[in-house]
Amino acid sequence: MGISLRVMKIGFIGSGKMATALVQGVIKSGVCSAAEITVSDAIPSVAASLAASSGATAVASNAELAARAEVVVLAVKPQDAIAALEALPKREASECGLLLSIVAGLTIARLEQAAAGKFRVIRAMPNTPALILQGASGFATGPGTTAEDADIAKRVFGSVGVAVQVKESLLDAVTGLSGSGPAYIYTIIEALADGGVLMGLPRELALQLSAQTVAGAAGMVLQTGTHPATLRDQVTSPGGTTIAGLEQLEAKGLRTALISAVRAATARAKELGQ
Repeated sequence: MGISLRVMKIGFIGSGKMATALVQGVIKSGVCSAAEITVSDAIPSVAASLAASSGATAVASNAELAARAEVVVLAVKPQDAIAALEALPKREASECGLLLSIVAGLTIARLEQAAAGKFRVIRAMPNTPALILQGASGFATGPGTTAEDADIAKRVFGSVGVAVQVKESLLDAVTGLSGSGPAYIYTIIEALADGGVLMGLPRELALQLSAQTVAGAAGMVLQTGTHPATLRDQVTSPGGTTIAGLEQLEAKGLRTALISAVRAATARAKELGQ
């Protein structure tokens, strides 16, 4: 039986930052109401805190959560995920639920093996800007999932930003790029601010200008649909200040460093899944 988006009941196993962001997102976007959300956590006070702040219901066990929810979001650490799934009670075939896993590295095959027929599985990788509803998520559907399941995933993860469906073979690359990417950008923001301080700007002002510059540049790419190289050329006057700065970025290997960071993070994601 399909899941009606109007009466969808969602349970979150794990009540950390990403689960908190998703709970806030699905409520704000109208995917479901707070009354239809159940949360649990290995540390009961963490689930209680999320429930108190959102209006959701905290329960003492994952088994109770799974019994109440049609859609279960698995939001725990990789080392805890398999045991959490295996411990859930068996369901009748007609009661098979939908599992949305945001556990880094764990493949759909491993999740399905642990779920043992209890759930249809969708694997996703959101990122931390979901906390301010500016996230970027990729998700992949497992065997036996339906178009409605994919739509549910898109709505849940789309409630905290942009959500795109990809092949599972690409999810490790999604992890290396957008999953880990905020950390790369934070480093760039900090470095730009350091440059401003070096040139005499007060620290607070330099950080504000740096962060706003990154946000504005990203907005230009997203809102105009123009290739970043074209936008860069529009800023780069012959013999001007920008080309002088770009020369140094190329000389110091910024482009190569960022490409290498995505490659290394992707490789690590693959290792975590083995």
